[in-house]
Amino acid sequence: MRSQGTRRVAQAAGAAMVAVIALAGCSAGQVAETAILKAPVSGLNTQSPDGGLLIRNLQVVYNNPEGYPANSNAPIQISLFNQTEQAITVTIASRIPQDVTESVVSSQAVGVGAFASAKKPSAPSSSAADAPALQPAKFTIEPLGSQTFLGTETQVLQAVGLSNQLRPGYSLALSIQVGSAAPLEVLAPFAIPTSPASRAPGIENENSEE
Repeated sequence: MRSQGTRRVAQAAGAAMVAVIALAGCSAGQVAETAILKAPVSGLNTQSPDGGLLIRNLQVVYNNPEGYPANSNAPIQISLFNQTEQAITVTIASRIPQDVTESVVSSQAVGVGAFASAKKPSAPSSSAADAPALQPAKFTIEPLGSQTFLGTETQVLQAVGLSNQLRPGYSLALSIQVGSAAPLEVLAPFAIPTSPASRAPGIENENSEE
């Protein structure tokens, strides 16, 4: 027969083991949860209605806190993935939204070519025809292939002749059409900067007690 002291030692050892298992379980849960966390992405992710075209990280390339002035051009970042076993033709254009709001901007055209900021708001002409010659934003994606624009290449996908100022917090209205299907209407958000903006110089002696 076990003595009372032996039983107490056994009970204490059992309690300690339960605590270790519980702590291990909590730790395992935290590691698993951390492992599935994903880095935030500011771009829009969507797809065509039939799922044949995946649209990833669609956004207007960040330039500065003021953004792009009206009548200028804005580079677009986008990745397109053909999920079908046939080649598809994708056309990207801009549109004037039915519900016009100040924070949603359209453009006169969307094209591919060397990027230029184009006309400033004070310029006498803001016609898209005055901008550098661009190829239409229409391209063929091979079966199970992809097409990516980062906004930094020699040939940039860009919105030409913005209808209004396009700045952080605003969106660019686009339509993406696959073949002859009805266009998919999307809003490309303004990208989030990868680093914080520089701080303005402080006021001299602002922290002085005098």
